[in-house]
Amino acid sequence: MSQATDRLAAIATRRAAGERRGIASICSAHPLVIEAALRHGKARDADVLIEATCNQVNHEGGYTGMTPGDFRRFVETIAGKVAFPLDRLVLGGDHLGPNPWKHLPAPEAMAKASRMVDAYAEAGFTKIHLDASMGCAGEGAAPPDATIAARAAELAAAAEAASERASGAKPVYVIGTEVPVPGGAFEALDHLAVTTPEAALETVRIHRQAFSRRGLDQAFSRAIGVVVQPGVEFGNAEVIAYQPERAGALAGTLRDLPQFVFEAHSTDYQPVAALTALVDNGFAILKVGPWLTFALREALYGLSHIADVLAPDAARESLPAAMERAMQAAPANWKNYYHGSEAEQRIERHFSYSDRIRYYWPAPAAKQATDALMQALGDRDIPPPLISQYLGHLDRPVANGSVAPRARDLLIGSVTQVLDIYASATG
Repeated sequence: MSQATDRLAAIATRRAAGERRGIASICSAHPLVIEAALRHGKARDADVLIEATCNQVNHEGGYTGMTPGDFRRFVETIAGKVAFPLDRLVLGGDHLGPNPWKHLPAPEAMAKASRMVDAYAEAGFTKIHLDASMGCAGEGAAPPDATIAARAAELAAAAEAASERASGAKPVYVIGTEVPVPGGAFEALDHLAVTTPEAALETVRIHRQAFSRRGLDQAFSRAIGVVVQPGVEFGNAEVIAYQPERAGALAGTLRDLPQFVFEAHSTDYQPVAALTALVDNGFAILKVGPWLTFALREALYGLSHIADVLAPDAARESLPAAMERAMQAAPANWKNYYHGSEAEQRIERHFSYSDRIRYYWPAPAAKQATDALMQALGDRDIPPPLISQYLGHLDRPVANGSVAPRARDLLIGSVTQVLDIYASATG
């Protein structure tokens, strides 16, 4: 993966030299999303950046049950299946810090976070987002900025030692937060504030200082990105689109930070013009995750309706009904995010932009229902009128032959449409 990492490491330098540089960061552990991303990258002869979060994948398994080593093998197995070249792959760790253990006192939480970062670096993840912005037990919502930076430097030391021990490629780093906690925002979107230029500059200054105190100047020279809030976010049914004029002063700070680009989180559902403007303004790393699984869910639900027409079976539970049952049986992944009446919560469980349903696809009931759906449809060609009725967004790629009218190809095609938007924006 070193060639792709080298190209990513040069993203700020090349931008400072006048090149237009950008890359999408694929934040998903769904095998079909990863397959779609790798197929898309192969078709374009482009690098693919795939990231796992601290809650999703860690040395204790995370909610996917995968360690970083497991996740790497998982992705590389899919890459082998689709013949995607590994020298075009970058694996990243997102929000790596004490968040999964913030209920513990800081020393204990940081010890676990250090072991997690060690595991990521040892497994060959070469893009590391250090995020120690959350308060641990007894600290309140967030510790002081200097403490956040010191903890990030502590985690960087663990990453450096692990990559040295593994004789692997040295990681590049992303610092800062200015975004919701991993998993999504709890708050309303009516008070979203763009990061101030002063805050962005101060983030870099205090992290540089904290790294230097630990003798990690060389590691800091590989810091390429700062996470900031450019004024983009999405909720259950609303999207705040990027407005370049609101972030103009923030974008201008990159003139004083030639080592860096900005990393923008929660860019899902942005219009292509907004994503293009983000890249033009130096927000060169665009995180996307829920939009990809939202597109997958749209296609799966459409296929469920199609199966009711082509292969009616009273004994087969519809996919929406199976997913409702799975979400009601284990509400922890949505109950703090969806509010309102029972009817409103039901709509959000299935159709919210925040896509909390993505946590349930690995559940046994969901897998069983999905497998039954795919088995019912098999490899048959689905008639165009049914695609028009239930998967209208795929009409054109099916008509022009770029997507075959078969169930699995339609799932990949739905995700690919989102990837195409990011490819257009990042160039």
